[in-house]
Amino acid sequence: MDKNRTEGAKHQIKGAIKEGVGKVTGNVGKQVAGNVEKNVGKIQKAVGKAADKVRVEDKNHR
Repeated sequence: MDKNRTEGAKHQIKGAIKEGVGKVTGNVGKQVAGNVEKNVGKIQKAVGKAADKVRVEDKNHR
């Protein structure tokens, strides 16, 4: 499994927690930062998934 998949998942979780804390405390800055980190994590996870797919397809064509 590509490292980006696991790192992306970590960022998604961390961002969701930050976003939730920001909502509860009324801290809009933390809420926005959490949302951004969560979305960056989604992108990073998708990149890792694509890299895994390429690796598998390359392995199957050999």
